[in-house]
Amino acid sequence: MKRMKWLGHIALVAAVLLCRLPAHASEEPSEDKTLSPYFFVEKGDPSVDSFSLTSTDVKATVIGVIADVFVTQKYVNNGKTPINARYIFPASTRAAVHGMKMTVGNRIVTARIREREAAKQEFERAKAEGKSASLLEEQRPNVFTMSLANIMPGDAVLIELHYTELLTPTDGTYEFVYPTVVGPRYSNRKEATAPESDRWVKSPYLKEGKTPPTNFSINVSLSTGIPLQEVSSRSHAIGLSWKNSSMADVSLARPGDFGGNRDFILTYRLAGKQIQSGLMLYEGEKENFFLLMVQPPERVHPADILPREYVFILDVSGSMSGFPLDTAKALIRDLISNLRMSDTFNLVLFAGSSSVMAPSSVPATQENVARALKIIDNQSGGGGTELAPALKNALSIPTNAGTARSVIIITDGYIDAEREVFSLISKNLDKTNVFSFGIGSSVNRYLIEGIAKAGQGEPFVVTKPEHAAAAASRFRDYVRSPLLTDTRVTFRDFETYGVEPPATPDLFAKRPLILFGKYRGKPAGSIEVSGRTADGAYRRVFRVRDTKPLPRHAPLRYLWARSRVARLTYFNAQGENPETGKEVTALGLEYSLLTTYTSFIAVLDVVRNPDAKAANVDQPLPLPEGVSNNAVGMSSVPEPGLTALAAAMGTAILFIGLRRRRMGLVRK
Repeated sequence: MKRMKWLGHIALVAAVLLCRLPAHASEEPSEDKTLSPYFFVEKGDPSVDSFSLTSTDVKATVIGVIADVFVTQKYVNNGKTPINARYIFPASTRAAVHGMKMTVGNRIVTARIREREAAKQEFERAKAEGKSASLLEEQRPNVFTMSLANIMPGDAVLIELHYTELLTPTDGTYEFVYPTVVGPRYSNRKEATAPESDRWVKSPYLKEGKTPPTNFSINVSLSTGIPLQEVSSRSHAIGLSWKNSSMADVSLARPGDFGGNRDFILTYRLAGKQIQSGLMLYEGEKENFFLLMVQPPERVHPADILPREYVFILDVSGSMSGFPLDTAKALIRDLISNLRMSDTFNLVLFAGSSSVMAPSSVPATQENVARALKIIDNQSGGGGTELAPALKNALSIPTNAGTARSVIIITDGYIDAEREVFSLISKNLDKTNVFSFGIGSSVNRYLIEGIAKAGQGEPFVVTKPEHAAAAASRFRDYVRSPLLTDTRVTFRDFETYGVEPPATPDLFAKRPLILFGKYRGKPAGSIEVSGRTADGAYRRVFRVRDTKPLPRHAPLRYLWARSRVARLTYFNAQGENPETGKEVTALGLEYSLLTTYTSFIAVLDVVRNPDAKAANVDQPLPLPEGVSNNAVGMSSVPEPGLTALAAAMGTAILFIGLRRRRMGLVRK
């Protein structure tokens, strides 16, 4: 009787919990509203709804390992009312944005870089005075906001952005990525108390399958100096126009099809799987810069590999519903099914809450693997995205003596609390390294790449289910052993300063070592890279005087500054301080660089809207390809583990841990 009474109580609690799940964020009391994104609702007012971003045109030139990119956005006010508008758009995490122009009619204004608050104030003054203006702000390293003021009826406004980024090969493959859309971010921050820097999260989105009235085009000119091989795109159908074996133009094969709802990903190899490693120099008027890219030695596969422990953290939130979760299931099924008998593993599922498969990691036996796969197959996706608590649960799992632990996070990354996750990982580096798999057509690469940076791991991005097996194979190959340890870089008779990164990491996989820096005087001396491999000592010497400074390497100054800014702010898990802010501000102003502390402002110095009355419009974004409506607001799908609670009668976990050894999921 007591047992039946317990079951009755628990079933009742489960039912109450399920009933309390909100169907949508809009149902919350106003004082409890979070920064959740919301669905755009057309108001039937053509004076407002007719204003839109009509086109995005991207032109990229890749010379060697440097991509020079111009992005032109066209905004048109076809209504009868002046408009103040804001638009959220993404960027590469590696992009150094160093130029912006605004064109209104036949008038062109070159934007100026200013301290963030000063730029904001100048923009607000221009808006109040009835002047047309544009403001570009960085909200995250991969998320920008474009604000426009006093766009008059009939106006066509062109905004041109100029950025540069370094293309770093992995396993001999180069990848140029142009993100097209910002996915909806889960946030548990209260709207009323949220800082201004996070308010972009509350953005309007079109419903699943709705195509925005905008065109997207992209053209990439490749010039590598070495014959190209295997030029392809796994995201878009492309057309290739060859100039010669080492030069080709890439464009969309079907430009009429909307392609702005997923990252544009272009991959290519060089003949013989070469990597454009070596030394690049630039001699400026005030400063000289260098870039060293060193191809690592070939991997040595050791005969004996120590047992490893793998803790898989799987995102089953609402934004993962459908295609992303199906892809994640295929990936984790492959990873778990290929563990060695000497390995141990565990599984953590998370949405708004998290669940763990077992109190401690279990051997990779056929029985345990089958149990894990059954748990995974039962997930459908729903709820918020509380990654940090799930990570804490994973890190609290007792470690197994004599094993090396790796934590693998599988998510689309649609959260706004990236720094909290980075900090948590950095504080536990003595216990584990952390790898990340970004799942989806337009993942939050800031989070995915930041996890790997903080956790001394490697990021992987899987855009389609059929790519999961290849990604799993790369991961298994990666974690077996480091290629080069005790890595040192020695400068001999070559006076350098400001070297980024300041410490040289161990090298894994076939990803080259990259160093930026400045130098004084004329190129002379040598650079020596040394370390240890499984076969013994490694040494490679670059003679500086054999390399000539070239004017086309001028982008090195922006890439160096961006690298320093990233280290100081973006992936700095310990948080920022006033001195950091001063240094980043100085870097932004010196190198005309968009940063957290500096923004671009352009003002047309003509009063065009005397009374300054205008409608405020937040431009709606399309949902990324494969992302369901469950990503916006709260889903009515139960959280992981709550479903188990609802099925109290048949679940051993409901006995408050008395049968933990037989449980499927245990609430942490």
